Amino acid sequence: QVQLVESGGGLVQAGGSLRLSCAASKSIFVTMGWYRQTPDKERDLVAKISRGGNTNYADSVKGRFTISRDNTNNTVYLQMNSLKPEDTAVYYCNADLILYSDFSRSRNYWGQGTQVTVSS
Repeated sequence: QVQLVESGGGLVQAGGSLRLSCAASKSIFVTMGWYRQTPDKERDLVAKISRGGNTNYADSVKGRFTISRDNTNNTVYLQMNSLKPEDTAVYYCNADLILYSDFSRSRNYWGQGTQVTVSS
């Protein structure tokens, strides 16, 4: 079964850094990115990247977060610098994938989420 395997979440002090990773198995990614959600808010885009390298960022993270990809390993990374308490959320990997078992179309997948907590 195809999975999005996330890692890198944790607890960090304000001003610190974390690096999130998301790897997709048995597939080729078309687009891949990160969303975040707090208990009282919608799940919102943080950053996304296409296989060709086109990127989108939420205004709130521009200049602080950088998304990148490793096409060979089918992995995306989110380098988060200058973290703020308001960045605290559950971060979810999302991907449009072409499965090895079915090249006829892409499919959308969500990871299970990883907690990022930024203390003051």
